[in-house]
Amino acid sequence: MKNSELAGKFAELSTPLIADAALRLRLPIHIAPVGIRSIIAESRIAGGVLPAKHFGSVDVFLEAMESAKTGDVLVIDNKGRTDEGCIGDLTALEARASNLAGIVVWGTHRDTPELKQIGFPIFSYGSSPSGPQRLDSRTDDALRVARFGDFEITSNDTVFADEDGCIFVSANSVEPVMKSARDIWQKERKQADQIRSGRTLRQQLKFTEYLKKRSSDPEHTFRQHLRDIGGEIEE
Repeated sequence: MKNSELAGKFAELSTPLIADAALRLRLPIHIAPVGIRSIIAESRIAGGVLPAKHFGSVDVFLEAMESAKTGDVLVIDNKGRTDEGCIGDLTALEARASNLAGIVVWGTHRDTPELKQIGFPIFSYGSSPSGPQRLDSRTDDALRVARFGDFEITSNDTVFADEDGCIFVSANSVEPVMKSARDIWQKERKQADQIRSGRTLRQQLKFTEYLKKRSSDPEHTFRQHLRDIGGEIEE
């Protein structure tokens, strides 16, 4: 799926819907560690991963952008460090000029006022005033693999990010996941509309019926009940 199509379809969706869809389809996903948040409120990103490991110098980001496709997302592995801001306003401006969709950092940024003024979507742990004081040896996979938390991602992955967090999905799974996410979204919107109209969620999901079944069969779970009535939220 092209990045432009991804972004368009994600416009009505969210990372919780992507997560629920993957759960329903039994497809693996990777969720970024808690604390990765957007600098700018209501920012959203959906695009192919452009991985880059940071070793203390900005040149690795510039090199990654040399091969970027329009709508890619620069995903930076800075080992989750919070003692240095590995990107700032110049990297953001260059990413925007390279037609990237955004930047996601396993680490921190700096130049926050300038970044807010630029308005380019950036997700990180937050800000740190210090720039890198090191220059580590570069590895051969610097532009092929990025670690993010306890998992690794490559250009074969897609990233979705919004105010709830950041999720990575294999590019091979994106189409069914997004289709399922949209199905869940439509069902939940109908359920929400009915609640507003006076029909409670308990009524919609026949909750009293579920309680009766559970009283006679303690092994009967709510998820089983939802499958039986076709009212799945989580599956």
